[in-house]
Amino acid sequence: MRKLLVWSILCVMALAVRAQEDNADIVKLGDRMPAFTITRDNGATISSSSFDGKVILINFFATWCPPCQKELADVQKSLWPKYKDRDDFVLLVVGREHTDADLVKYNERKGFDFPLYPDKNRAIFGAFAKNLIPRSYLVGKDGQVVYVTKGYTAEEFAELMEQIEKALK
Repeated sequence: MRKLLVWSILCVMALAVRAQEDNADIVKLGDRMPAFTITRDNGATISSSSFDGKVILINFFATWCPPCQKELADVQKSLWPKYKDRDDFVLLVVGREHTDADLVKYNERKGFDFPLYPDKNRAIFGAFAKNLIPRSYLVGKDGQVVYVTKGYTAEEFAELMEQIEKALK
């Protein structure tokens, strides 16, 4: 009887965690990318509408997140060198709850070649999701979300690379 009770409690907890993960998504596969504005520390802004007609990869990360570090290392090693010179591709690596100043310090340690963008108040992240990083959204040239990742695995990153190729065709 006791084992049944423990097993039942564990099942309920697992379902609750799964429900929380499912609730974490605001933007889902097939949705239009929400409009957003990146605001730099100096007040300069970049509007998402300036990327219309391009394939956009939006990656949300935090400097303290170990899976994010692994993913960004792969971005530096394989994704960015392959796509950085394409006029029809935009990479937006967005630091959730970070300022430009935070990201400059972080990049001094990491030495990434790709740009990092601030999301000091989670305004951009909050338009896409409620929690869970790293996460990425691949947006096709028509503005529709064509692929979504949560967390990081090497296999999922390889699939992301394949999905970028498809979106660019």
